[in-house]
Amino acid sequence: MVNRGRKVFTIILIIILIIGLSLGGYLIYTYVSDYFVKKEAEEAVDEFENIIAIAMDEEKNNSNPEEIQEEQYDDTPTERTYRRVTYKSFNVVGTIQIPRIGIKYPIVDDPSPSAMESAIVFLYGPGLNQIGNNVIVGHNYRGGSFFGSNKKLVEGDLIYITDLSGREIEYEIYSKYETTDDDFSYATRNTNGKREISLSTCTNNASVRLVIWAVET
Repeated sequence: MVNRGRKVFTIILIIILIIGLSLGGYLIYTYVSDYFVKKEAEEAVDEFENIIAIAMDEEKNNSNPEEIQEEQYDDTPTERTYRRVTYKSFNVVGTIQIPRIGIKYPIVDDPSPSAMESAIVFLYGPGLNQIGNNVIVGHNYRGGSFFGSNKKLVEGDLIYITDLSGREIEYEIYSKYETTDDDFSYATRNTNGKREISLSTCTNNASVRLVIWAVET
């Protein structure tokens, strides 16, 4: 009877060890993968920023002082065409930075499932940093990559969007709520002539969306 009890105890202990090792391996894999995702994304952002900076310097050097002075007082982002930056074969149209949760990612213009699995995606709107509402979406990964930490954001937190013209605009969060996956009213809302963004991601419940609204400061 004692030997049987020991065998049962040993089996239970082995099962617990296997579960513990599996869980530990999964957590390590998740956070290592998250680290490399963020590192690769930051490299893509750096490449994008470098190309924009070089192009803007070249444009400045090729412009006369009067044109430069006039542009400084122009509050409308200009449309420039620079050499495209790609991230995992998708075209980068800008970058997003949220200091509170420590993310800095390229934004791609492909709303396909494959792009959604690989990057932050521009989904809907007049164009990054243009007047109106622009919807930016990202997956809620458990390791915190992409929009996995958006739940930590609160009203007053700042978001920085850089577009293809090289212009960075600061947005301040003023609303955060959950809605159903078939609710798209947050995307088509009227901003009354303001520049706004809407960040959207799923919650742990795949049928619920976490939506964040932010307006230009």
